[in-house]
Amino acid sequence: MAKDGLTVIVTGSASGLGAASAALLAKQGARLVINYSSSQKEAEQTADLCRSAGAEVVVVQGDVSRDEDCRKIAAAAAPWGQLDGLINNAGTTKHVDHGDLDGLSAEDFQRIYAVNTIGPFQMVRAARALLEAGARKSGRSSSVVNVSSIAGIAGIGSSVAYVASKGALNSITLSLSRALAPLIRVNAVCPGYIDTPWFTKGRGPELAGKIRNMVTEQSPLKIASTAQDVAELVCFLTSPASRSMTGEIVRIDAGAHLGPAVLPKRN
Repeated sequence: MAKDGLTVIVTGSASGLGAASAALLAKQGARLVINYSSSQKEAEQTADLCRSAGAEVVVVQGDVSRDEDCRKIAAAAAPWGQLDGLINNAGTTKHVDHGDLDGLSAEDFQRIYAVNTIGPFQMVRAARALLEAGARKSGRSSSVVNVSSIAGIAGIGSSVAYVASKGALNSITLSLSRALAPLIRVNAVCPGYIDTPWFTKGRGPELAGKIRNMVTEQSPLKIASTAQDVAELVCFLTSPASRSMTGEIVRIDAGAHLGPAVLPKRN
């Protein structure tokens, strides 16, 4: 039995932020559904890490762009009879300069939207009955956390298609937070730069290193956020500690959205 009774699905939890969130929840006593699309080895490693913390874990392969896979992922929690949290972390992108309008095809948009926007909606739909059951059993609202991006707020990021998909996810968060209350809360987390292998893989080690240094130098807090940093916020929004929060779009970017600090000169 989980120490705090939380039962949570984390999509895209083979590595990066998803894995960090699952590991933190495991330490807090949650039962977990770990999901992956193609990285089975990494997903099993994440599951082993969670089990070593005492968590009960189920690993499920599934592509959230496919509705039947979303239903399969949600069904993995059915034996527990409830869900207290759903973390929609699975995501994809294509790295294309925003000025390169020929660099994105309609198929690129469709794939990115299918995973980043439609996928979270389908997961909420598939998990709704279990989330409502969890709320009724615990006497408190269950929680959906959509992992969005600062890209969806500021219009920056890996590509125009990615920006659009995350902006749409933010809007879905607002809509569902109204529609599913009071049994289910829905919030979104919008990270800026996160120092993860996923970021490095997309840009290459040299460019990723330059971006990391630039972010650290220019952000007011002078740090490059890690997956663990963001996972702390994700898990807070998943937990009953945030029971008064819904419909929130929360930025976490070391203050980068404020712009470089301009300090007055001293004589």
